[in-house]
Amino acid sequence: MDLSRFDTPRYLSVLPLFGDCRPADLQHLAEDCQLTRYARGEPVFRCGDPCDAFHVVVTGQVKLHAISASGQEKVIRLVGAGYSFGETLVFGQRPCSVNATALGDTLVLTLRKQALLAEVARDPRLALRLLAGMSEQVHGLMSDVEAYALHSGTQRVVNYLLRERRPCEDGGSLVSLPVSKATIASRLSITPEYFSRVLAELEAGHMISVQRRDIRIVDAQRLARHGLQ
Repeated sequence: MDLSRFDTPRYLSVLPLFGDCRPADLQHLAEDCQLTRYARGEPVFRCGDPCDAFHVVVTGQVKLHAISASGQEKVIRLVGAGYSFGETLVFGQRPCSVNATALGDTLVLTLRKQALLAEVARDPRLALRLLAGMSEQVHGLMSDVEAYALHSGTQRVVNYLLRERRPCEDGGSLVSLPVSKATIASRLSITPEYFSRVLAELEAGHMISVQRRDIRIVDAQRLARHGLQ
């Protein structure tokens, strides 16, 4: 993509968050946006950095993650194209509490905090849309806490596969892992070794078939029943 020819106002207009903004307001916002290309492993921001911007993934993927003092990583959220991140941080006065890292060649559109706040002051409806987005994120985090507390590792893997499956032309369903198995395992709060072992057990039970990052659901009903055990 030629960054110099990127139409920022047009891109903002198709995002649910800014869809109701007037063309003049979109043009004003675009003047405070910056489009940046990140290579795989390159940080968008680090834990401890000032929370001075709001971000949208244009292409690629970003992971939000925390790193313990011992170096262990916990993936909190995976953000794909068309989705935003940083909105829950930008309205506070504290520094960033997580890291944001590109998982591949990724384009990120960044809007400065002051420009976003100015637009909220002009259009209170934007604040409501931001609150709705943040509410969805909090709901997702609460669901994660519930899963970690009440579901076994096997149940988390099964639920992930059933949730992420997509229909195939032959009537079956397929899960194409968007990132490495280690990253998915961290997102599910299990070790990579445990994740691989569960996949192997499900494959041995003829419930799934694994081909590298493609996981075919062979028997969805048996898989769902297995997740209830």
